Amino acid sequence: MTFRVGVTSDILDATGEPVFGREPLAALDAAPGLEWEWLPKGIREVGADHGARYDAIYVNSPRVPAAAVAGKDLRLKVISRHGVGYDSVDVAAMSAAGVLVCNTPNAMPRPVATMALTLVLALAHRLMAKDRMTREGRWNDRVDHMGMGLTGRTLGVVGAGRIGKELLRMAKVFDLELLAADPYAETLELNYIGARKVPLEQLMAESDFVVVTALLNEETRHLVNAKRLALMKPTAYLINVARGPVVDEKALYEVLSMNKIAGAGLDVFEQEPTPADNPILELENVIVTPHSLCWTDELFANIARTAVGAVLAVHAGRAPQFVVDPGALAHPRAKAWLK
Repeated sequence: MTFRVGVTSDILDATGEPVFGREPLAALDAAPGLEWEWLPKGIREVGADHGARYDAIYVNSPRVPAAAVAGKDLRLKVISRHGVGYDSVDVAAMSAAGVLVCNTPNAMPRPVATMALTLVLALAHRLMAKDRMTREGRWNDRVDHMGMGLTGRTLGVVGAGRIGKELLRMAKVFDLELLAADPYAETLELNYIGARKVPLEQLMAESDFVVVTALLNEETRHLVNAKRLALMKPTAYLINVARGPVVDEKALYEVLSMNKIAGAGLDVFEQEPTPADNPILELENVIVTPHSLCWTDELFANIARTAVGAVLAVHAGRAPQFVVDPGALAHPRAKAWLK
């Protein structure tokens, strides 16, 4: 039987080409007994009809709810996510149906850490304010927009997984004091990097830059809440490059609008796309980007190679490299095709 693959069309650019180029998808073209096609543009969710039609789905933005695997004629074997996050996929429902969920964590640490540093530097140097000042011919206002030097300042990372640790490694060159809050991170490993593991409340109070890189789950939803934001210095900045709901956005707006913290850099929002009338967008002490600041040709090509690799592994009857729930490999449906 032909192995059928669906690829969501939201990874096509304005010219109709994959944003990462054709090379990663060439491996699908070359695989014997495999056929792939683009899913229709504009789909927001993978449905039961997709679960019945495809053996594998390469998915970027559309959600994958339990309904996708609810049909009696389920054919789907793997959901391969274009990225590291999988909060848009009902992993429990997939595992219960014997469908593997794969992501691409190996491609993300350096680009996302670089993105976080970009926001740290832009905020520290008042980049956006000085851009506006120059465009408006207000050169005499320069002295009123002094930046913050990094030497001896403190950077705190909330969530010391792959991305958080990469950010800490990269930040060392700026002679920053480094803190990390993560109950699951190894203290010795953080010490080796040059960071101190501390409770979240201590990190919030001591950091000049709080960078959120934590995975979104029920434990971390609104982890950075009003109570913890209130601990921050009035001169400190909050940067979120994780998932929007890790930060209580309403509480963040309150402290920003009242100048209780210096500013924020946000690549993610609680609702995406964020509404045009989101009051945070009106604040001048905030830098915002549309969940894409880390997007580069290099990043997307690396993500695509890993995501395609997961599809090809399942096609060949092998366990993919990055399975979100390894327990799903023991499901009878998965065991039936694993060699």
